Amino acid sequence: MSTFGNHFRVTTYGESHCRSVGCIIDGCPPGMELTEADIQPQMTRRRPGQSAITTPRNEKDRVQIQSGTEFGVTLGTPIGLMVMNEDQRPKDYGNKTMDLYPRPSHADWTYLEKYGVKASSGGGRSSARETIGRVAAGAVAEKYLKIAHGIEITAFTTSVGPVHMFPPTAEAPTPSQNPEFLKLIETIDRETVDKFLPVRCPNEDATRRMEECVADFRDKEDSIGGTVTCVIRNVPSGLGEPCFDKLEASLAHAMLSIPATKGFEFGSGFGGCEIPGSLHNDPFIRAPESAVKAGLPRSKLATKTNNSGGVQGGITNGAPIYFRVAFKPAATIGQSQTTATYDGEGEGILAAKGRHDPCVVPRAIPIVEAMSALVIMDTLMAQMARIGARSHLPPLSSTVPPSSNGVSSGL
Repeated sequence: MSTFGNHFRVTTYGESHCRSVGCIIDGCPPGMELTEADIQPQMTRRRPGQSAITTPRNEKDRVQIQSGTEFGVTLGTPIGLMVMNEDQRPKDYGNKTMDLYPRPSHADWTYLEKYGVKASSGGGRSSARETIGRVAAGAVAEKYLKIAHGIEITAFTTSVGPVHMFPPTAEAPTPSQNPEFLKLIETIDRETVDKFLPVRCPNEDATRRMEECVADFRDKEDSIGGTVTCVIRNVPSGLGEPCFDKLEASLAHAMLSIPATKGFEFGSGFGGCEIPGSLHNDPFIRAPESAVKAGLPRSKLATKTNNSGGVQGGITNGAPIYFRVAFKPAATIGQSQTTATYDGEGEGILAAKGRHDPCVVPRAIPIVEAMSALVIMDTLMAQMARIGARSHLPPLSSTVPPSSNGVSSGL
């Protein structure tokens, strides 16, 4: 469906070449100062035409607040956000060849199978234009998270094709065992990431090699994929709902709903399978004073290491959350490709038109950040409601009841 979230609910609308795209946000807390200036920076980071290795489609992606605020303050009512499609070129798709043939690896055929009709131009709802509503809503959620709890979300490129920022080694098969990576996620911010345009990889050597890689595929009228790593800092402990809505499961749902995603790994990820439990376990230590989170109880414990990625048992433990998302090569390329007619009776060659990214990874970064914000906002609101309800009950004499025989009952 087109709605995401339970407490902070976002519904996106629009197709790739319709008049406008956007979203409706329901559940935003009232009383927060909010104008277009709070949202536009992330829209600009997502917009096309940013460099020679992104699509040249010239959309300014100017966001307009249509409802839900008055005098720059949220009312608690649904917030409508709209972005006009200013550089539409449906004619790029309107020809007999594209009417006859589904484009390889696009959603043309599957959408037709599902609905019995499809948009005549672009990818319709499967187009990356749909993510504009996500990014706009994510910017609203991020503002609340930052003001109320000091939560920071930063994503960056960690690989393009075979070029990796943190290539696995025998000593560190997973970034969670790499001291350079662990240091980076404690300090990285968007301002630093954007100094490494156009690929947004905060490493000079890797950025140069990634840019060369993308340019090479662009010149061949081809495309290439890559991965984005995201870190979320200052998240309170206790977020996430067992058993089916664990925090990492909610994040996986959010990330894999982004167009072109093909994989998700959390914390130590697949590389964590190559180290023994004695190295993978995260020992508990006394939490430093900096573990205090605004408006929420202070965490008494922290972890010495963070292979868990800030989540244990599906619930946040207060450590930085980090994960990686894989993006496939863009399906639309300039090279001619073989395909079949919609009726399956014939074969032909399809030469795609339009303006497309040779690598979607750099522009996917604000989308990953936005979906992260929507997940954290939704789970935070659920936990705050639980804390509020519990505050009306008499305090317990002990929050950890002793077991009958003094032995842990865990499996």
